Amino acid sequence: MLDATTRSGGTATASPRATTDLTAAVPAAAPTLVTAPGPAARCARVLLSPWARLSLLFVLLAAAASLVLAFQPQRLLTDGWPAHLGGTAAVVAYAVAYGVCTVAFVPRPLLNLAAGALFGTQLGLVAALGGTVLGAGLAFCLGRALGQDALRPLLRGRWLKAADHQLSRHGFRSMLAARLFPGVPFAASNYCAAVSRMRLLPFLLATALGSIPNTAAYVVAGARASTPTSPAFLIALACIAVPGLAGAAVAWRKRHRLRGR
Repeated sequence: MLDATTRSGGTATASPRATTDLTAAVPAAAPTLVTAPGPAARCARVLLSPWARLSLLFVLLAAAASLVLAFQPQRLLTDGWPAHLGGTAAVVAYAVAYGVCTVAFVPRPLLNLAAGALFGTQLGLVAALGGTVLGAGLAFCLGRALGQDALRPLLRGRWLKAADHQLSRHGFRSMLAARLFPGVPFAASNYCAAVSRMRLLPFLLATALGSIPNTAAYVVAGARASTPTSPAFLIALACIAVPGLAGAAVAWRKRHRLRGR
């Protein structure tokens, strides 16, 4: 109960007995029980951990390489393309096989030469560029989903941090230069871009544009390999050799500069 107020207009105060009754009427909060995660939750946490996903990436790459070795795609150059596949279907099938082979670290120059030998200059260039973009996209998505979380904490060196900063801040022009420069390995640049914070669309666009000159040179060389004295074949060889020699000269010069320091 409340005590009576004074006639002078004082404020009413609660009696100690009423306060005790109100406190007793409020139920105490039940203690929170913390349950340990079950075996299924622990197993899912382990399987989804960064290092488990990185191990899965290595398993997938090893499986792709094993498939390439088992099917022996180099037999297409000797046996020819299957007779039941022709036209657009053959170009699409070769582009898909091209993409899988690049993920399995098959050298692109061999695939480009084979595209020219099998389909000629125009269709060969379409198949080779389609396979290049497809293979780069597959490698990027696999590296981003399965390897980025585990590998990003390892970017501690000065050169690794500089490369990551360049790809993350200037992804399109950096990847375009990497595709145009003949000394940068295709697979390595794919997975480096995946570990960085570069976006997928600029990566694919830079890959498509930057791969045109080198890919076209190899495709023309493969298409004109039967006539090695033709002007087209000689020009294609020059387009392959000159950038390669220029890249080797630049790398050699940088090597001497680093030694001088």
